[in-house]
Amino acid sequence: MGGLLTELGKQIAERWLSLLVLPGALLLTVLAAGHELGHRRWYDIAVLPGRLGAYTDQWAGTSSRLVALLAGVLVASAACGVCAQALGSLLERGWLAAGWQGWPAPVRRLAERRTERRRARYAGRRDAVARAAAEHGPGTRAVQAARHRLRRVAQVAPDRPTWAGDRLHATETRLRRDLGVDVGMVWPQLWLAASDTTRAEVTAAREAMARAATLAGWGLLYLLVAAAWWPGLLVSAAVTATAWHRARAATDTYATLVEAVTRFHFPDLARQLGLLAEGSPPSRRTGELVTEYAASGRLPSDEP
Repeated sequence: MGGLLTELGKQIAERWLSLLVLPGALLLTVLAAGHELGHRRWYDIAVLPGRLGAYTDQWAGTSSRLVALLAGVLVASAACGVCAQALGSLLERGWLAAGWQGWPAPVRRLAERRTERRRARYAGRRDAVARAAAEHGPGTRAVQAARHRLRRVAQVAPDRPTWAGDRLHATETRLRRDLGVDVGMVWPQLWLAASDTTRAEVTAAREAMARAATLAGWGLLYLLVAAAWWPGLLVSAAVTATAWHRARAATDTYATLVEAVTRFHFPDLARQLGLLAEGSPPSRRTGELVTEYAASGRLPSDEP
């Protein structure tokens, strides 16, 4: 037991160091360098070693000051990491936009206008797919290109102001349409029925989404560097753009895995509940019954 706790403590320390302290220390270093250079002499990097060395010698003259300096840097770096994670959580909620109808009125109106624009764009590109199929025939390159442009907007008619939110909404819509399943209700039961390998894949995809959101939080924090040193704006833009691309890829992977797990394990769950005979294919009514059970915790008594 003691060895397990020791190993667990090492893993927590490693994650704390890699996720919070090291990125925070990098941010503080760039911030200090940008403060020394300023906006006018933003390019004069050659003066940094001498200036930063002078500050280090001043603060680290004795061992007690050195310990205090290191402790202060660690605490400040960890604080930056916590701020980045908090900003990332807020950005992730905005990206997914699951409950955007309940947002504050000014933000809700902006989200509503953006959703309407996305719906109009989706309708226009859907019509372009139909025209390409009529002119060139189904399955041609023109139709495939038009469908690719359509999927860049959304996979089903948009219901949220963001692509990531609509990607998850598309999964929910298809499962409800094809299987009659409300995946939000049934997912805990499906999660328990899934194998360890499946759960590891889904967890990895979800963690990738969280890491991308945290990276976007770091991108916002680098705006502090831009306030003192304008090239920091380029750093912030590059970090934020990278986070955006990673978030799209991670969200698409996560939604694909959730849909695959639901379609694969849903019949087994229905059979375990006695709502589907062995060897019979599931129907929409089966999905509705499983959803009802997940919502109420009771099996319907009036079904054969």
